[in-house]
Amino acid sequence: MHTRVKDIMTTHVVAVRSDASYREMVTLLREHRVSGLPVVDAEGTVVGVVSETDLLTKRTAARCTAADLMTCPAVTTSPDELVSSVARLMSRHKLRRVPVADRQGHLVGIVCRSDVLSVFSRPDEDIRREITQDVIQDGFFTDPARFTVTIKDGIVTLEGAPGSVVLGRNIADQVRHVEGVVAVRDRFTYPRT
Repeated sequence: MHTRVKDIMTTHVVAVRSDASYREMVTLLREHRVSGLPVVDAEGTVVGVVSETDLLTKRTAARCTAADLMTCPAVTTSPDELVSSVARLMSRHKLRRVPVADRQGHLVGIVCRSDVLSVFSRPDEDIRREITQDVIQDGFFTDPARFTVTIKDGIVTLEGAPGSVVLGRNIADQVRHVEGVVAVRDRFTYPRT
């Protein structure tokens, strides 16, 4: 089971056009209790994002439009992207929200940190079961008894001797994509070359 963005995104998105005024954006943020606004063109294509920070940091912002303040190009995701990938994207770019765009770049939703974090509340024992059965046993046709898989608050520690660096790294890489995994500690013992 791998949750996709389309399963958690908000489809009713408050967005603005590039000519939206400072006052209009502030009003929308306050009324809808959001921390940022996607900026779209006439066809609904995402061209940027204006955040609360953008509105606060510009000294002459009161005279600015969305086009003046927006971060562009916008970092977007697709509805079919795995939530785990979006979590890494948000962390890497230090984002609080990510617009969701279809293949043509049209805005179809938005996903915020709280949406993503809701997926990571999965119980550690469920994560462990998926790793040992679905990843190690069924995915790599390897006996899970060869390994010790411990999980604490979504942080996975992998121990044991996979037999090769390639197998160990491939297992660790697949574990990173398991829903609910926050981080992976590769403590495998690899053969000396």
